[in-house]
Amino acid sequence: MAAISREEVAHLARLSRLAVTEEELDTFAGQLDVILQSVAQVGEVAAADIPPTSHSVPLTNVLRDDVVVPGLTPEEALSGAPDAEEQRFRVPRILDEDVAS
Repeated sequence: MAAISREEVAHLARLSRLAVTEEELDTFAGQLDVILQSVAQVGEVAAADIPPTSHSVPLTNVLRDDVVVPGLTPEEALSGAPDAEEQRFRVPRILDEDVAS
């Protein structure tokens, strides 16, 4: 794989809206080249006979089973509310009605 050029780094910086100095262009070009070489090495290792995996070790679901339990009644839920109306929390209006959404 060819090394990434300073011009390519400058182009990426412009696309990312990053201001970089001339010295940083050289530094980033070398760093990005190492990264791209590492990715290329990983691509070479991947073999067709190895199935793709999302994790290197099997995952076990450690979550509990869902169990239905009774919830609060509307009265219990609203008992601590400063204001309620029609079994709902009443809150101050923060937007005018003429504001389009």
